Amino acid sequence: MTPPKPTWPIDNSFDVAFADELARLETYNKHHYRPNTYLHKWWGRRCGTTFRLILKGLVDDPANRPYYKPEGLEGKVILDPMMGGGTTLHEAIRLGASVMGVDVDPIPVLQARATMTDHSVKSLQAAFNHLYNGLVRSVGDLFQTHCPDCDAPVPFWYTLYGLRRRCACREALFVDSLILRHEPDGRVLRWCPDCGELTDSQDHNCMTNGPNLIERGQDYCERCNQPFLDITDRPYYERYQLLAVAGRCDAHGLFHKSPDRRDDDLLAQANGLRGALSWQAEQFCVAGGDKSIQLIHRNIRNYLDLFSSRQLAFLDAALRYLPDDDPIVRLNLALLVSTSLEFNSMLCSHKGINKRRAGAVRHTFSHHGYSFPYTALENNPIFPRRASGTLQKLFQSRIVRGRRWAAAPQERVLGENTPRFVPIYGERDSGLEVEAADDLYDAGNRFFLMQGSSVALPVASGSIDAIVTDPPYYDSIQYGDLAAFFRIWLRQFLPVAADWDYDETAAAVSPERAPDNHQYYTLMEGIFREGHRVLKPETGRLIFTFHHWQPRAWAALSAALNSAGFALLNHYVVHAEHPISVHISKMRALTHDAILVLALRDPNILPRWPRPRSIDHTDSFRFTETCAGYLGWILDQPDLSRAEIEGLWAEFLSADDGTVSAGNKVP
Repeated sequence: MTPPKPTWPIDNSFDVAFADELARLETYNKHHYRPNTYLHKWWGRRCGTTFRLILKGLVDDPANRPYYKPEGLEGKVILDPMMGGGTTLHEAIRLGASVMGVDVDPIPVLQARATMTDHSVKSLQAAFNHLYNGLVRSVGDLFQTHCPDCDAPVPFWYTLYGLRRRCACREALFVDSLILRHEPDGRVLRWCPDCGELTDSQDHNCMTNGPNLIERGQDYCERCNQPFLDITDRPYYERYQLLAVAGRCDAHGLFHKSPDRRDDDLLAQANGLRGALSWQAEQFCVAGGDKSIQLIHRNIRNYLDLFSSRQLAFLDAALRYLPDDDPIVRLNLALLVSTSLEFNSMLCSHKGINKRRAGAVRHTFSHHGYSFPYTALENNPIFPRRASGTLQKLFQSRIVRGRRWAAAPQERVLGENTPRFVPIYGERDSGLEVEAADDLYDAGNRFFLMQGSSVALPVASGSIDAIVTDPPYYDSIQYGDLAAFFRIWLRQFLPVAADWDYDETAAAVSPERAPDNHQYYTLMEGIFREGHRVLKPETGRLIFTFHHWQPRAWAALSAALNSAGFALLNHYVVHAEHPISVHISKMRALTHDAILVLALRDPNILPRWPRPRSIDHTDSFRFTETCAGYLGWILDQPDLSRAEIEGLWAEFLSADDGTVSAGNKVP
């Protein structure tokens, strides 16, 4: 037997230091580095800079391998069988490859189609103007208030609500904080706990019989000594009471005020219109998935209840004003309206206590799951300024900026104190969509998208140059379940654009409460076996990023790769998550990814990976690196059974002081 001969640069080397430095910058604000991939909300996106470097490791011509050189993958076909946010597709098509992307969920497919199809900013702007103006005419009156200084009618920016809760003797209103904001002039705007009025004076005299306000943290009533409980016998939007209105007057600037009678009457008018809207409630029922069960536990059975009546009126009008003459324009604007709902539901809250964050919206999925604020924020999606979460701002940041970047991509220059980006001349983040995978081989910069499972692909055997992907994170984040929040609306806006009744069990994610890793293993094995079939026998590569603390996650991955006939050629460890990311903050979480480079197993090649004897549980980099090496050693033992692989991982990842504890932590 002879040792393997490297075929591609990435088989033998990868500039980890350069990748790390780029990734550490990108993880602060990924959407600033790759704006064209962020049209719609998706979870678990990896750094585009890392995947550009991975793909540069597949370039034939050494002259085109440097990071800042354009193209280099002409003539190659790259597959991502679990495309998610579409990072691989965007990076590969920029480098001249033709790409195929597959996902069981329709949102990744629709987003990739919208962002990778070239379309003029001018036509998108005209269609957006038509949509926006129609929305203002149709529902603008519902989003009005009056300036407290001159009484002029103006659109409100957002409104704030307190959570109604009950004890044995009364109903009270709860807020996250009695302080609403710190004004630039030093004043502190706060709610009076006795009457609920907004005031900037410590000497405020209660003149009204308003509601009593209580800050979160007080769990028991001081009068009856009984616990305060949520009012779960009412629809979710009715569990809140209006407490403040924010707006901007041309003459007097930004204001925050207590609602007056007209504000209350307008809210009552909107609630009265709720029953006349066109939505059929049965189409919005909540199914009890791993994350949506959080809704059911609070007796929220219908997604419509998560939105104020004004927000539902906005969505009803959007359905009428989305354009019908151009399917790509409609697709872009439908995705824009859908993603705006992350900033326009009654699950949003207020970030504006600090002066530097005044007016910012804490969005629905800021914690990668459902959270329920005490102070709920009702945003105005048609507010005429580019404020947090408004259509005006999202159109500029998600579509206009994304399209302009796609036409002239830029990359961050390292080693300079002031951030600087340089254009990559000759690249475009777009291509031509083809109707069949066979058409990918006719020319470069083509893309084929498929909604479905990657266990059976319409691709000839031995025809794919490389599979580059980021598999689902085993069990931690239930993307598909959270995405139901958006799918229910996209189904209304784009009824024939996708298969909305797809089999969600085809997603390669192990349910959080599953006792074993059977589902993840079975689906990953099927995907890897199909990958084995479609890759070019000698030169094809399977490359993906992965990290996890659980032995059963590594075991399922190893067993699936082993069964599918793959061997590890090399591995590299790179920075992947910023430690202050909200879903891992304060958890001492793994912040590194292993880049695993695999080839079809060749029985004539000698085993190459020594067996690691110990693992460091205290360091993210060393933990991930050692796990990658252990996976390589396991794949060098092709006769191991799945049960044996699971036993090996369980033993290896146990420590003298006990196994790694739950919560994606590295103890």
